[in-house]
Amino acid sequence: MEIKEINSRYSELAESDCCLSCGGAINYAEPMIGEVCVDLGSGRGTDVLRMAESVGETGFVYGIDISDGMLEKARKNAEKFKVTNVSFVRCELEKLDLPDMIANLVISNCTINHAADKQAVWNEIYRILKKGGRFVISDIYSTAQVPDEYRNDPVAIAECWAGSVTRDEYLKQLENAGFMSVSIIEESAPYDKGKIKVASWTIAAKKPSGCCCIN
Repeated sequence: MEIKEINSRYSELAESDCCLSCGGAINYAEPMIGEVCVDLGSGRGTDVLRMAESVGETGFVYGIDISDGMLEKARKNAEKFKVTNVSFVRCELEKLDLPDMIANLVISNCTINHAADKQAVWNEIYRILKKGGRFVISDIYSTAQVPDEYRNDPVAIAECWAGSVTRDEYLKQLENAGFMSVSIIEESAPYDKGKIKVASWTIAAKKPSGCCCIN
């Protein structure tokens, strides 16, 4: 979908009771006091507010989304609960409006599969992470290339698999970005979607610290 379509679709859903997220990256992320955290595809801001409480007054959390409606809802939620150590930023995942090496932790739930240029997203995650910083990402991969007929199918898009790539391609993109050791926290068995199978997983990795220590 084009950015304009995504904005319109998810702005409408911002006020609905629909649950848009899949996965539970935040359940494994363990944000700590004083950390700077980023949630890619932050939606109504639920996980941002949870992390804001965990990092405390000395920490900060950024929520990234492309939907004006979602961002407005998230800001209202932050105001409602008097959470001040957060900021919600409208930008594309492929070009994050954040400084280099700002984050200790990046999380995302079933969002990266929607990106048109997933390699650019992973490059950006690597860029904004501090040395030794980490990500915990929940997402979906496919067991075969997604047929073109599903790429713009509203149902497939809503189910978060229309833009998925294969497991091997996914891991290669991580390697290309600079993440060398990826941990698989959980991974489902493949299940049917359209003419292919997909699987969901939660993965984690750290940006190399760059420390060359001599014993």
